[in-house]
Amino acid sequence: MTDNGLTLGQIDTSKPHTARMYDYYLGGKDNYEADHESADHVISLFPAIKVCARTNRSFMHRATRWLAQEAGIRQFLDIGTGIPTEPNLHQVAQSIAPDARIVYTDHDPIVLTHAQALLHSTAEGRTAYIQADVREPERILSAPELHETLDLSRPVALSLNALLHFVSDEFKPYEIVRRLLDALPSGSYLVLSHCTPDFAPETWAKLVEIYRNGGIPAQVRSRAEVQAFFAGLELVEPGVEVAHRWKPDEEAAASTVTDAEVSLWAGVARKP
Repeated sequence: MTDNGLTLGQIDTSKPHTARMYDYYLGGKDNYEADHESADHVISLFPAIKVCARTNRSFMHRATRWLAQEAGIRQFLDIGTGIPTEPNLHQVAQSIAPDARIVYTDHDPIVLTHAQALLHSTAEGRTAYIQADVREPERILSAPELHETLDLSRPVALSLNALLHFVSDEFKPYEIVRRLLDALPSGSYLVLSHCTPDFAPETWAKLVEIYRNGGIPAQVRSRAEVQAFFAGLELVEPGVEVAHRWKPDEEAAASTVTDAEVSLWAGVARKP
C-alpha cells in the first residue's frame, strides 16, 4: 500500500511515467525508483528541466487567470492534468470566478487518487475527473463526468499543457487536437505548451531518447510545428511565445531564466 491509498499493484512502478517524472522535477514525493532514474538522467543532461517545469506551471496559472478574468471563461477541460500541485487550475480559476467548472483528465491511476483527495471545488463551482488517455479523445468526449460538469454549448478552455510532446506523430496529435476542438463551440479557447528543440537541438535529441527508452513516445517540436496546432484559431497576443514571455506577470518579468533553459513554446487561441 502506498501513502495515498493505492496498492502498488494498481501502479506500474517498473517503468517511468511522465506525471511522476514531472512531479520529481517540481520537488514532489509521488514518484518511484524508475521515475528517479529517468528523471536524474534527464537532469544530468539538462539541469534546466526543473526551470522548464516551473515555468510551465507559471504559464498555466497566468493563462488560466487571463481566461477567467479577461475572456470570461467559466469552463475548463484540462487534459494531462498530472499530479496536483497547488495552486491547481481550478483554484486559480475559481479564485477569480467561484462558479467556474473544471474537468481534469489523466491516465495515471496515481493522479486519480490525488485528484479525489485534493481537487475540491468551491460551493458555487464544480470539479470532476476522468481517467483517460488523450490518445483516445472519444473516450474523453463521451465520458458522463464531462457532460455532467460542463455545458458543451457554451465556451470551454481546452488546456493541453506540457502534454503533446508525449504524443508522437504516429498517434496523430494534430487530428486529436482538432477532434477535441470540434466538440467545443465558438468562443472556446485552446491553451497549449510544448517542449522544443529549437534552442538546444542536440541536447533535446538525447532527452527524447531517454523518454523513449522508458517506453514514453516523446517528440519535441519546432515553433512552426507548435503553431500548427492553432491552425484556424485566433491567437491571443503575443501569439506562440517562449512560455515565460507569454503575458508575463511581475514574477515572470523579473525572472532571469533564458529561452534555452525554458525550451517551451506556449500560446492561447480562440475558436472563431
